[in-house]
Formats: sequence, structure tokens, C-alpha cells
Amino acid sequence: MDPALLAAVLAFVAIGGIGLAFSGNGQPSTSTKRVKAVSGAGKTDRRKQAVDMVALKRKQTTQEALRELSANEKQSRKRRFSVKGQIAQAGVNLSVPMYWMMAAGAGLVLALIAFIVSKSPIGLAMGFFIGLFGLPRWVLGFLVTGRQKKFSNQLADAIDIIVRGVKSGLPLNQCLRIIAAESPEPVRSEFQQLCDSQAMGVPLEQSLQRMYDHMPLPEVNFFSIVLVIQQKTGGNLSESLGNLSSVLRSRKLMVEKVKALSAEAKASAMIIGSLPIVVMGLVYFTRPAYIAILFTDPTGHLILMGCAVMMSLGIFIMNKMVNFKF
Repeated sequence: MDPALLAAVLAFVAIGGIGLAFSGNGQPSTSTKRVKAVSGAGKTDRRKQAVDMVALKRKQTTQEALRELSANEKQSRKRRFSVKGQIAQAGVNLSVPMYWMMAAGAGLVLALIAFIVSKSPIGLAMGFFIGLFGLPRWVLGFLVTGRQKKFSNQLADAIDIIVRGVKSGLPLNQCLRIIAAESPEPVRSEFQQLCDSQAMGVPLEQSLQRMYDHMPLPEVNFFSIVLVIQQKTGGNLSESLGNLSSVLRSRKLMVEKVKALSAEAKASAMIIGSLPIVVMGLVYFTRPAYIAILFTDPTGHLILMGCAVMMSLGIFIMNKMVNFKF
């Protein structure tokens, strides 16, 4: 065989082997591709399952927290409408026995005044009942309403303090102490009680529940829900509280708009409700003998009782018509 031809064949075989080797290293075989695809798909599925499990666990934790808050809210309703709860909501430094002593004193004074005016035991009983149960509760309700209004107007600013503090790196407890030290009343006292409870080792959820008992407002309930859920599930606290602050400010604007639109109806209801009492007073001072029969005759007593019942019912209905719940 010709040596030149043999050298050419060997060179061709060598070049072909080198090319086959390089082509095998550059492009994997079909089985290798399939194995890599299956392994990559398995990793993706496992990663997706892990993310889904975390999301499901977070959702379950959130639902449990909401159920606990709802149960606590139902339990606090009974405490909220008691005399002790009303005194705590009014922010008055007064014990329950002292409250009843003052109510009894007011009842005796009103009973004496009613007896002097009406000269009848029915007037005496009505005066004592109003002084014992009606007037003190009305005063407490007035104080509670004013305090709650001030708190709701200041809560959005307090939440903004927490948002700015968290964004600057301060912990939540330090932000609460800043609010307790720098905010005006009644926000200062409520957050001071919250900080004191935290310092004594009371869980945050129970401390917020006590705040809601003292200040049963939807805004406080929203604030409690955000903090409890963030504590249990995590998340961006500053973003959540920032959104809550925007919602509270929008809610306040809506309240003021509703008040402006319903001012005429409320004024009409007040005039209509007070007109019979004003007319009776004017008749009593101008012609006492004309209206005195209502206070001296038994039939007049029945007429007065019927008028009181109908007036109370009418005022209650008008109050429900002009007060909008949202």
C-alpha cells in the first residue's frame, strides 16, 4: 500500500475523531437533555410548592387572627356598655360606688324639684328615676362621645409617627413610647397604657384589646388588626400602617361630608323635637291655670305619661333617621 495514501487515511480518521469528540462535548445527547429538563422541572415544582405552602400558612394564620379578634370584640361589647366601661371610656377618675352615690344625689334633687312643681307622687318617682338612671348616663355618654371624637381625629397623626419611625429604623415599641410622650390627650393616655402593658409583659394582642375596650372605635379596631396580623404573619409594617392612615383620613373626610349634607335634617329634627316642650313651657309661664290640670288631676297625669312616651318614641325615630352609620 502506498505510504502516502495510508498517511492520508490516518490523518482523515484522526481529524474526524477530533471533530466527533468536540461535537459530543458541545451538544449533549437527547437523554442528557431529558434528564436535565426533568431535574429542572422538579426543582421548579418543589419551589412552587414551597411558595404555595408559605402562602397557605400565612393565610391560615391571618384567618385565625381575625377570628380571635372577632371573638374578643364580641366579648368586649358586654363590658363596653357597663357603668365601669362607660367610666373608663370617658376617662374620668371615678369609681363605680362613687358614681352611684352621685347618681343617687342627683335623683333626690330632681325628685324634690319634680315634687315641688307637680305636687304628686308620680312626679316624685319620675324625677328620682331620671336623676338616678337618665341624667348620669347622659353625662357619661356626652363625655365619651367627645373623647372618642378627639381620639379619632388624632389617631391618623399617631399612625404617621409610627410609619416614619419604622422607616427610619426604630422598633415599634419605641414609636409607641414617642406617641405616648408627645401626642395630646386622649391619645397620650391610651398609648401610655399600651406602653405600660407592654413593659409589664402583657402580649401586644391583649394590650390592643384593652385599648379597644377603652376606645371602642372602628379606627382602633383597624389599627389592632394591622398590628396583630403583622406580628403573626410578618410583612411591611410601614406600608400597611401608611395605607391605614390614608384610609382613616379618607374616612374622616367622608364623615365631615355626611355631616354637612345631613345638617339641615338634623336641625329640622331638633326643632320638631323641642317644639312641644317649648310650647308647654310658654303656656305654663303665661297661663299657669290653663295647664296646671295636667299636674293636679289623675287624668292629666295619664296624659303626661302618654305624651312622654310618644315624644320619646318620636325623638328616637328622628334620631335614627338623621344619624348615618357607615
